[in-house]
Amino acid sequence: MALMLPEVPEEIETERLLLRMPRPGDGKKVNAAIRASFDDLQPWLPFARHLPSLEETEINTLEAHVHFLKKEVLRYLIFNKETGGFIGSTGFHGIEWDMPKMEIGYWIDTRQSGLGYMAEAVSALADLAMDGFGCCRLEIRCDAANTKSRAIPENLGFQLEGVLRNDEWSVDGKRLTDTCIYAKLPENG
Repeated sequence: MALMLPEVPEEIETERLLLRMPRPGDGKKVNAAIRASFDDLQPWLPFARHLPSLEETEINTLEAHVHFLKKEVLRYLIFNKETGGFIGSTGFHGIEWDMPKMEIGYWIDTRQSGLGYMAEAVSALADLAMDGFGCCRLEIRCDAANTKSRAIPENLGFQLEGVLRNDEWSVDGKRLTDTCIYAKLPENG
């Protein structure tokens, strides 16, 4: 029997934000944010190993659009509802619809950091995962040294389940890093 996948909203609104699936032409906004935030993103995110060209970012955005439509990876671009300005990206990956469980990832334009936008966006995704998709497990994984990234799940009531020591190579490939695993379950949601 085929697995019936849930309806996935193409847009989510919060008090201050609009989260929406990537669309053709979004690469320019995303690329500008990556360029402005490159020094802050580079230590943590594999896509920031090198400064992407506009064409590379547009291709990546188009691929994200296709993955979204296929419900394989659900990336949302984050925009300020009032100004329309691009803030960052978040979404679900590592999706296992048969359980269901998934992981949330995120990054923010450094110029928008510290205003609570990412916590607001991730909170909306956590609500969607638990209430809309009926997830039995929702994870956020991040480098133990990335204190800004760790603050999001800690402030949203995710539980730190453990730290995987020497779990991955750093983005630059020069050192081993530790990975924090945070989880939200229906009973602690």
